[in-house]
Amino acid sequence: MIFDRRHSGMQNRLCLGQTPARWRKTDSVWGKLQPAGAKTNNMNIKSKLKHIFRIPETKYSSNVIFRWLWLAWRGNRLQATLNAAIGILSVAVSLFSVWAVKNAIDVASGVTEGNIYAAVAIMAGLILMDFALNISSVWIRNILGIKAQNRMQQQLLDRILRSEWHGRESFHSGDVLNRLEIDVTNVVNFLTEVIPNSISTLTLFVGAFLYLLMMDWRLAVTIVIMVPVVVIFSKIYVRKMRSLTREVRDSDSKVQSVLQETIQHRMLIKTLESNIAAVGKLEDTQSELRNKVVRRTKFSVFSNLILNLGFSLGYLTAFTWAAIRMSAGTLTFGGMTAFLQLVNRIQSPARQLTKLIPSFVSVFTAAERLMELEENPLEEQGEPIELSGPCGIRLENVSYAYQDDEGNVIRNLTFNFPPGSCTAILGETGSGKTTLVRIILALLKPQNGRATIYNRKKNYELSPRLRTNFVYVPQGNTLMSGTIRENLLLGKINATDDELQQALQTSCADFVFALPLGLDTPCSEQGGGLSEGQAQRIAIARSLLRNRNIMLLDEVTSALDPDTERQLLRNLLAQQNKTVIFITHRPAVIEYCDQTLTIEKI
Repeated sequence: MIFDRRHSGMQNRLCLGQTPARWRKTDSVWGKLQPAGAKTNNMNIKSKLKHIFRIPETKYSSNVIFRWLWLAWRGNRLQATLNAAIGILSVAVSLFSVWAVKNAIDVASGVTEGNIYAAVAIMAGLILMDFALNISSVWIRNILGIKAQNRMQQQLLDRILRSEWHGRESFHSGDVLNRLEIDVTNVVNFLTEVIPNSISTLTLFVGAFLYLLMMDWRLAVTIVIMVPVVVIFSKIYVRKMRSLTREVRDSDSKVQSVLQETIQHRMLIKTLESNIAAVGKLEDTQSELRNKVVRRTKFSVFSNLILNLGFSLGYLTAFTWAAIRMSAGTLTFGGMTAFLQLVNRIQSPARQLTKLIPSFVSVFTAAERLMELEENPLEEQGEPIELSGPCGIRLENVSYAYQDDEGNVIRNLTFNFPPGSCTAILGETGSGKTTLVRIILALLKPQNGRATIYNRKKNYELSPRLRTNFVYVPQGNTLMSGTIRENLLLGKINATDDELQQALQTSCADFVFALPLGLDTPCSEQGGGLSEGQAQRIAIARSLLRNRNIMLLDEVTSALDPDTERQLLRNLLAQQNKTVIFITHRPAVIEYCDQTLTIEKI
């Protein structure tokens, strides 16, 4: 490091940071405590089964995922309760309808006494009740469902924004968007619909079984005897299907990432005439996705075929038994109709319960992918600490190295940014200027040394809670979709038109008032519709509205002409109570600075 003032000796020290703790891999699918010998034998059996069915290890255990889902369910209890209540009422209506149909047929055939019109009226009333319950279910699903989905997306986005910044993102932005959209939808649907529907389905299964048990206990036992077989089969099915589904979801995220990057950089692709290469890359990722979908589909079709054969055999058995009883005169036609309806109401829930297995697999995969977004620990939380200005920054033997790098990016840097000073940070590409800015903004914590903020009375080690004292203008076009006014209000949400006008004038962005729509001029993605220089000046105006003691400006004049650049610098430095730090290569900026810090590449 070379600087013209306040430098000191340096020591060659390196302190690497610790990686965040990860969830431990466990296997709870088989999970019961057993004696040591039995445990060893079970492990051998488990390994053999995994080898036969090619069951891979998973990142999180079932218990961990269930705990996460339980916490996620707490905010969706109203919708889940309403769906469960409607489901149970629907079960009651369905079972009562079996009796109503039997009664109407027996009355019509003269087996039992009664009024046929009353019997039909009861059936009509039950149909209307079922219709009303279906409408209520759709209403709850559509209205409350979207609220639940939005709420979980907001919570996860807030969690991501409050997480520590490590400088190297683990997930592509397209992958994150895919998780926030598709995986959140899967989780919310499971918590608010699948689980309540499972309760009603189980209720229907038990109710129909008890009804059938009263009519013929032997057939009832025969029909449900296959349930244990389904349970045993599902253990193997779930683990394998979970792995296949995870592969499909990851491939789908890759496709979305390629699409997002291609659309975002389409101008570059056009100028490089790389259309064919871009489409080819998309085709490769899509081909990978298709192959994994085919693998999952083959396994699913084979599994469903086995289960459906069992259900079909059960129904044929019930029909044959009912036909024999009816021919023997021990069962009426209405009784046979009710008999077969009950068999269907037993098998239909059983089929639904088997379909729950893919739902469990899907939600496990979705939950696992969302839990990965929460692995990054949170920044220090609490009320912001705002210091009275002017404020300065002091670096004392600061060192930092990224985890995947061999050495330090910054090594033993000592420097002082006095209150009210103007400093230019210089250095070639890769020298660590961006890393230093992140340290000052408390996005990164020095692995060695101290970085502090101070005024006349107080001195604090830099932390996220002290970030409120800074305003940062990054390099490039940082405007967001919306109007110019909406972009400016990000700096101060309650700013008046006079304040907006003053900030635009100070940043030499008064060209805005000459635009046909003025402050209400729309900006597309990344400030589209404006030049690079115009976008830079609006971004500076936004920072002025934030009005903090320390300003960090990263190449903010790179797209400005010399006259505009000089006027902007004069306006910015006219505020004597501000500490200004420029990251720049521009000679004109350096001329206006009190001191310079030159960072050499290590």
